[in-house]
Amino acid sequence: MICIDTMSDGNFNKSLLPSTPYRSGWNAGERRASMKALETFKVLIKEKFPTLTDEELKSLTDEFSRRIK
Repeated sequence: MICIDTMSDGNFNKSLLPSTPYRSGWNAGERRASMKALETFKVLIKEKFPTLTDEELKSLTDEFSRRIK
């Protein structure tokens, strides 16, 4: 049985708990998914609209990047 020490106000002392890298892993996964989505978007836009200029393509990818964050 695991016993977690509590403080006088009823809260437990978080420093006694084992560390969990959940949040950092979650953030890394989100960044990786965003990068993959942006690369996929670029490929799709180039295929569907081959006449876009580099400036228009950059504008669309910048807007897409802002919207997925």
